[in-house]
Amino acid sequence: MKQPSHRSRRTLPSRAHPTRREAGLWLTALGATLAGLGAPRLARAQAAMPRILVGFPAGGSVDVCARRVAEAWRGRLAETVLVDQRVGAGGRLAITALKDAPADGGTLLMSPSSMFTIYPHVYRKLAYKADSDVIPVSPVANATCGFGVGPMVPTSVRTLADFVAWAKSRPEQAAYASPAAGAMPHFLGDQFQRAAGIKLTHVPYRGAAPGLQDLMGGQIASGCFILGDFLPHLASGRIRILGVTDQQRSRFVPEVPTFAEQGFPGIQGVETYGLFLPARTPAVVVDKVFDLARVALREKQVVEGLAKLGFEPLVMAPADYARRLAAERASWGPIVQASGFSSDD
Repeated sequence: MKQPSHRSRRTLPSRAHPTRREAGLWLTALGATLAGLGAPRLARAQAAMPRILVGFPAGGSVDVCARRVAEAWRGRLAETVLVDQRVGAGGRLAITALKDAPADGGTLLMSPSSMFTIYPHVYRKLAYKADSDVIPVSPVANATCGFGVGPMVPTSVRTLADFVAWAKSRPEQAAYASPAAGAMPHFLGDQFQRAAGIKLTHVPYRGAAPGLQDLMGGQIASGCFILGDFLPHLASGRIRILGVTDQQRSRFVPEVPTFAEQGFPGIQGVETYGLFLPARTPAVVVDKVFDLARVALREKQVVEGLAKLGFEPLVMAPADYARRLAAERASWGPIVQASGFSSDD
């Protein structure tokens, strides 16, 4: 199934971004708003340092993304902005922590969009409602996925068609790694095998790092991961990316064609890393945090830091982001169902 179009995502909103003085005025207005919500909630907001919850380990792409934003907000939002790891359950613990946090703007979440677009179709017992327990504030970055092969596959295999032919001739070796069962790369790989008419055994890992180690070591033939996970290993020559899952080629590997260019137009998937607030957060607070997100995405060090991860910066107004997530959630339902995968975990 074709994913929703993302052709407009490279363009940041045209409205001039706020200055430090304007950001300070917003925070003053935010304090006044919180005061109107009641002294106890204002006291909690003042006593606690602002924090960004992250459901994945330190040093990973979600954590690094959150730290880039936190650094840009220091001196604007507060003197210190914490990045608070709540690791576990495939990132779901952090969402639960956000859901239970005060809706005063003091606690945010940095999360992949798949937690709200794919997980609702995967987990039968999800501890949060993807469409109502959180408020999408804005994406921060887009991350396309790539499909690559390692030294188990002959160097003559340079395209997806080459790989399909090889997989048919070596069915006992035809397998692909992903960073986790139920993650976007899992389902992109499943779509590929069904569209190509081959059988690829899915091998889920606990994160991208061990999967890539086995790929480079020749223990598994292929892998589907976020493109940024591949990038540090390309110089070794032990990994070759055969296709990317965006609608257009990535500037980070411009020589690699898309799946669509190679005869697989229905295989598209771009992970979004975004900021979220608890449900019931006042609209004025959501708007102010969105404006600060826009400020962060104009910072040179943030943009350069995201590029090192293979990420493209992206800002989208809260209502637009919510609509995009809803559209993607609807489109991923049939894909997950066709895979036959679900979990009671």
